[in-house]
Amino acid sequence: AELREELREALILRGVEKLYRHQGQAVEAAWARKNVVVVTPTASGKTLCYNLPVIQSIMEDPNARALYLFPTKALAQDQLAELTELSGQLGKKVQLQLGAFTYDGDTPADARKAIRTRAHVVITNPDMLHTGILPHHTRWSRFLGNLRYIIVDELHTYRGVFGSHLANLFRRLSRLCRFHGSDPIFIMSSATIANPLELAEKLI
Repeated sequence: AELREELREALILRGVEKLYRHQGQAVEAAWARKNVVVVTPTASGKTLCYNLPVIQSIMEDPNARALYLFPTKALAQDQLAELTELSGQLGKKVQLQLGAFTYDGDTPADARKAIRTRAHVVITNPDMLHTGILPHHTRWSRFLGNLRYIIVDELHTYRGVFGSHLANLFRRLSRLCRFHGSDPIFIMSSATIANPLELAEKLI
């Protein structure tokens, strides 16, 4: 019921007339400023668990920002297409100019400055966060200062030594967010694994 009418209508246009229970619970938890981990099988609608709170926050405040982390470029491109389609349908109802961009090693140098200043959603990977964003956080001050959500998909891939590196990266990211004046919520998702809560807690 708390979803904006325009967002509900955009979902209906895509054939989504009702949310699954896990989607509703995830969205409500995010709005209550709780970190969230969602673990359900493939093709069960995990994307809406984070796209809905992100898009609604941007509709309510154009300065709001979100950071999406994916382990592969292919997943990042899929997510960009999903966001673009949903925001395009919203654009027919409201004046929403949602800027969503991938930021990785292939991003041209002349595009990076524009992404830092204009992007509502930056879709990247852990390596680029480590080498391309956090060391240059002063250039990202506007983005980090308005960061509302950090989305971590494919949670199950971040285990072992790689997971321990990522946990330190998240500590650094959280510290820099506080330095720039924000306190973002983590929304994490994964295919079915046995211990999602334990893994999420260790990571963040």
